[in-house]
Amino acid sequence: MSRKPVRAVLFALPVAIAAFLAVAPPVAAQQDGEITIVMKNGVVSPDRVEIPAGKVTTITVRNAGDKAAEFESKGLHIEKVVARGRSIKVILRRPAAGEYPFVDDFNQGLATAHGVIVAR
Repeated sequence: MSRKPVRAVLFALPVAIAAFLAVAPPVAAQQDGEITIVMKNGVVSPDRVEIPAGKVTTITVRNAGDKAAEFESKGLHIEKVVARGRSIKVILRRPAAGEYPFVDDFNQGLATAHGVIVAR
């Protein structure tokens, strides 16, 4: 029996796996949602975000303002400073159903700096 077919398979298998992984999206990305919240000089948009309860969700917080902002949610135990012109990712790991207020803490005196994340 020749060893050439065995060598061909042993060489082709890792190449095929690498090609599959390069084009296949990660399973988690198919199941998770992604939301963007923009903070700009004391205004958060959108001010109400709905996410699925019990699912991992990634929230991108983008600061479009001309000074630093702070994304804070006491209910979610998150407090992150976002430099001007920058974005951060906040991963919510399967939040329970409910409402989670958030605020641009550096502008909390403004009504427009408040929002809520609703997990259903």
